[in-house]
Amino acid sequence: MCGNNMSVPLLTEAVTVSAKEKETAVVIFLHGLGDTGHGWAETLMEIQPSHVKFICPHAPSIPVTLNMKAMMPAWFDLMGLKPDIPEDESGIKRAADNIKAIIEHEAKNGIPPHRIILGGFSQGGALSLYTALTCQHQLAGVVALSCWLPLHRSFPSASSGNKNIPILQCHGENDCMIPPHFGVMTHEKLRLIVNPDLVNFKTYPDLSHSSCPQEMVAVREFIDKYLPRI
Repeated sequence: MCGNNMSVPLLTEAVTVSAKEKETAVVIFLHGLGDTGHGWAETLMEIQPSHVKFICPHAPSIPVTLNMKAMMPAWFDLMGLKPDIPEDESGIKRAADNIKAIIEHEAKNGIPPHRIILGGFSQGGALSLYTALTCQHQLAGVVALSCWLPLHRSFPSASSGNKNIPILQCHGENDCMIPPHFGVMTHEKLRLIVNPDLVNFKTYPDLSHSSCPQEMVAVREFIDKYLPRI
């Protein structure tokens, strides 16, 4: 089925990797600060199940406080990378609404939310967590790589109440950008918001703020488990 992408701004320019057979599931994956969807689309193609479509949107360019107000692709403004730093609440919520619009678009075109996994890396992973936890629909799962939970103090009250959402959280033990203890704190918080048995936290020795083949294997296994062929 075809839909009108013009009504969903992020879809008009997004990198879309079509499934090799009938599409019965979707993975929406969000890149990190300063990046685009192209690099992750190439990486994800290597682990793509034949019935799953990948959508890798590009963040708009905005001034980022963390980088001296330089213009760069960012899902929302970042003031710093410490747990107690002020956050761009309005920007985070606006970005989440834009991702939810993609989910709604896919639902209207035949892929129900429970057949959609939302994922991302770094800032994109952060947004994927916030979006999934506040979405009115229960998604198939979340892939959160090298990231944190934005507006963490607003949870669990900010949660939509979908407690049975599987979450794969991965973090490099040598990450200097988003320190590993951010991942641990996020993991502990997530276990208070959703069913703790569904939150899987994997760490990788010597991995910096990046990905690795072992992590991608874990992502593929997560997709296979929660978006099986139907």
